[in-house]
Amino acid sequence: MDTPGKTRGVTGPFRPVPALPKPVVGLWAPVIVGTTAWLVALVVLLVTGADSTWTWTALAGGGLGCVGFGIIAWQTAASRHGSRGAQRNL
Repeated sequence: MDTPGKTRGVTGPFRPVPALPKPVVGLWAPVIVGTTAWLVALVVLLVTGADSTWTWTALAGGGLGCVGFGIIAWQTAASRHGSRGAQRNL
C-alpha cells in the first residue's frame, strides 16, 4: 500500500480527489450529439420509407434527447440557485 503524501489539511490516509475537467463532466455535448444522431436517423428512415419499428425507435431516441436537454437545463438552473439537491459544476 502506498504511503499517504504530506498534503496539507488531510488528516487521514486519503488525499482529496481533484475536480474533473469541465470537458469530461460536461453534459451538453453528448446529449447534442446523441439527439442529433437520432433525429438524422429519423429523417433518413422517413425518406427511405423504412420499417415502422425503426422509425418509432429513432423518434423515441430524439424525443428522449429533447427531454435530456430539459433535465440538464433544470439541473443547471437549480445548481446556480444553490438548491441542495442539484448537481454541482454543470
